[in-house]
Amino acid sequence: MTALEPRDSAATGAAPLPSNDDTGVLGRPYRALTIGIVSVVLLIAFEATAVGTAMPVAARELDGLSLYAFAFSGYFTTSLFGMVFAGQWSDRSGPLASLTCGIAAFAAGLLLSGTAGTMWLFILGRAVQGLGGGLVIVALYVVVGRAYPERLRPAIMAAFAASWVVPSVVGPLASGAVTEQLGWRWVFIGIPVLVVFPLALALPQIRRRAAGPAEPDAAAPFDARRIRLALGISLGAGLLQYAAQDLNPLSLLPATAAAALLIPAVRGLLPRGTCRAARGLPSVVLLRGVAAGSFIAAESFVPLMLVTQRGLSPTLAGFSLAAGGGAWALGSYVQSRPRLEPYRERLMTLGMLVVAAAIATAPSVLIHPVPVWTVAVAWGFGCFGMGLVVSSTSVLLLHLSAPEEAGANSAALQISDGLSNVLLLSAGGAAFAALGGGTVARTAAEATVSGSHPAAFAAVFLPMAAVALAGAWVTTRLRER
Repeated sequence: MTALEPRDSAATGAAPLPSNDDTGVLGRPYRALTIGIVSVVLLIAFEATAVGTAMPVAARELDGLSLYAFAFSGYFTTSLFGMVFAGQWSDRSGPLASLTCGIAAFAAGLLLSGTAGTMWLFILGRAVQGLGGGLVIVALYVVVGRAYPERLRPAIMAAFAASWVVPSVVGPLASGAVTEQLGWRWVFIGIPVLVVFPLALALPQIRRRAAGPAEPDAAAPFDARRIRLALGISLGAGLLQYAAQDLNPLSLLPATAAAALLIPAVRGLLPRGTCRAARGLPSVVLLRGVAAGSFIAAESFVPLMLVTQRGLSPTLAGFSLAAGGGAWALGSYVQSRPRLEPYRERLMTLGMLVVAAAIATAPSVLIHPVPVWTVAVAWGFGCFGMGLVVSSTSVLLLHLSAPEEAGANSAALQISDGLSNVLLLSAGGAAFAALGGGTVARTAAEATVSGSHPAAFAAVFLPMAAVALAGAWVTTRLRER
């Protein structure tokens, strides 16, 4: 049996699946599991959108503005390690333990940051939280691969995307209100209490449908080499972000060390042929990184461009991206339609072309006669294209993965996503600073910039549009001949 052939529930270690073809993700057999795991994603989405609002106040009160960027990079670097570890853990013994420990670490990290008395303790909490987030996201992919038949996977991926819509709009507003009325600590302390409900719903279903190794005799020991590579990719990503914060000759030292760690780690952790866009699974993993990296790197500079070049308030600049969550969910819903399944690759090509056009259109507002709302319209279309592409890469990855490889391949997909964000944000930030944009932290929204030159923004958006356009070519290599 090849990885491209349909697999029954006995091959995946799951409970027998219902034979009723009309059963959906909210049908009786899947309802509790769907509500539980989507609620987990909803909480992660809310945390991701809310914490950014409270972070400046937390850093100021903890006298840690100089360490501000590390509060973000600490989360990201440990999440990379968590993804690799979760992939091996899930393949070895099932996703239940990884998911449970991941949620526990995520909650513990929030509590540690929320009660921290110093900035370094706050950063430690963010690192623990990132480790938990990495464990959770990969385990969820494995749950989808084992517990849902292939025909329902596009729908559950669409539900994951839709769960980001409300947090993307409500999260910053709710976090701002809580920060002003109760204090920033409650933004962190309040979320862990909400984890109980999704756990109570999802864990019994996961235990029944997706517990144990993918194959009865497949429980192999952890691969020590992959764990070392995971540590290397985490440390390398952190060094690269550190080097990109300050352009001076000394930055070459951490940048060189980062390259020495990242190159062998990428070669060892991603499917063979990913860097050259080999057909099939390697191109699926590569496309995820190209799409996510180019779009997120460009999006990070949109509010900054609107504030510094067009004089918008930070609130109005943020609202220019508010419709993106709904458009992203719409794109994910479109790709989930069964009638469009035969045209999935064409939809992904269309999605990447739309993303490239949106990124290229955004800097047009640097020309003052161009209406400011042009960015909001363009970004809505770009988010629609991302909804088509990102959810489809998840569906294709599970389709192309053997049961015992679902965890490792899901980890590779997330590593490609996260690492490309670091690489392209670092490259964009360096170009931005070199052309008079100022010093950029992990994202442009977190930076303190003075005297930004319009050309600095063009030097970010146009190369990212070219990267997205290259992604359209990668979509032609997703199926093996």
